[in-house]
Amino acid sequence: MALKSVPVSDVPNLDRISENATLSLSPRLFPKGGIDKGDGDGDKQNSLSFELPKKFVVMGHRGSGMNLLQSPDQKMKAIKENSVRSFNAAGKFNLDFIEFDVQVTRDGFPVIFHDIFILTQEKGVIVEKRVTDLSLDEFLSYGPQRETNKMGKPMFRKAKDGRIFEWKVEDDDNLCTLQEVFQKVDHSSGFNIEFKFDDNKVYTQQELLRVLEIVLQAVFENAGDRPIIFSSFQPDAVRLMRKLQSTYAVYFLTNGGSEIYSDVRRNSLDEAIKLCLASGLQGIVSELKAILRNPGAINKIKESKLSLLTYGQLNNVPEVVYMQYLLGVEGVIVDSVKEISELVLDFRKPENDKFQEEGTMVENKTHCSQDELLFYLRLVPELVK
Repeated sequence: MALKSVPVSDVPNLDRISENATLSLSPRLFPKGGIDKGDGDGDKQNSLSFELPKKFVVMGHRGSGMNLLQSPDQKMKAIKENSVRSFNAAGKFNLDFIEFDVQVTRDGFPVIFHDIFILTQEKGVIVEKRVTDLSLDEFLSYGPQRETNKMGKPMFRKAKDGRIFEWKVEDDDNLCTLQEVFQKVDHSSGFNIEFKFDDNKVYTQQELLRVLEIVLQAVFENAGDRPIIFSSFQPDAVRLMRKLQSTYAVYFLTNGGSEIYSDVRRNSLDEAIKLCLASGLQGIVSELKAILRNPGAINKIKESKLSLLTYGQLNNVPEVVYMQYLLGVEGVIVDSVKEISELVLDFRKPENDKFQEEGTMVENKTHCSQDELLFYLRLVPELVK
C-alpha cells in the first residue's frame, strides 16, 4: 500500500449544559415503545434492537467526504458534502454507514448541515446567519435550487484560520432535510446521525430536548429497519438521547483531550468512558490521535464493554486504518471513501475475524506478523505530531 493521506479539518466540538440540570422529559409520544424513562445505566446496553455489525466498520464522512475549499486537492471539492448526491455516491462503495450532521431550524425541521453558521454575500458583503435561527424555507434558499428557474443565494464558508471561500464544488447539490435523506438515500446505507451544537453557546436542557425529540420523531417515522446510530460531542445530548430511547445505539464523540473545556467530561478518554458507563451509552467515537497517544485505552474501552470508532485525517491513510484493525478498533470514519472501503473489504474477510459472544468487541486474527505490527506501532510518534 502506498502511504498517502487526504487532509480533513478537525471536527469541531460542541457545547455543554450545567451539571445540575434535572431531567424533565416531554410527554410527546414516540413509536416503537415510546420514551425510555430508565436510569441510563450500563445494563441497558444489551437491550438495543440494533447494534453495530460484527465486523470492522467503515463510515463515509458527510457522505463521500467533507469539502475542504482551501485545499489544492480536487477530491476535497468533488461533491457537495452532506447532500443526497454525496450520500448516494458514497453508498456505491462498501460502506456500512454514512455519517452526517443534523440541526433543527427555528420552525422545527431537522436539516443536514455541518457548520453552525451559513454564509452568503449581499451587496458585496459577507453575511452569516445561525442555521438554527433560520426557518426551513430560509435555509433551503441557499445554494442550488430544486426549481430550475429559481436562483439560490450564493454560499460561502469560513475556514478555521478566518479565510472565507466561495463554496464551489464540481458536483453541487441542494441543501436537504433529514426526511428527504431518508426518502432519497439508498436504504442499504446505515446512518450515523451526529447532533451539532454550538461550542460557544450554553444550552438549557429544554433546548437540547427540543432538538433531540424532533430528530428522534423523524427517525422513528422514516427509518424502518435502516441501521441508525446517534452521536454527539455534547455530553448531555448523548445522555438525554439514551434516556429518550433504547432502540438505537448512542455514541459519545471526543477529541480525547487535545482541547480543554470547562466540562471535564470532554477532556480525556477516561472521562469519556465514565460518561458512557454512567449513561448506558454503547461506545466512543474518538479522534484517532488521542488513541495513538494512548493505545492502552483500546483495551480499557473494550474491558468496559464499549465499542470504539475513530475519526480524523489519519483515517485516510491505509496503513493507519490497517493498524487500527490489528489493534482492535472497530471502525473508522473516512473521507477517502473509495480507497479505504476497498482496503477494508480485503482485510475483514470472515476467516480473518473472530468475534466474542457478547457486544461488538473484535479479536483480530490476520496474516500480519509481529514484526509488521511493531513496524506500524513505530510509526505512531510521527503520526501524532
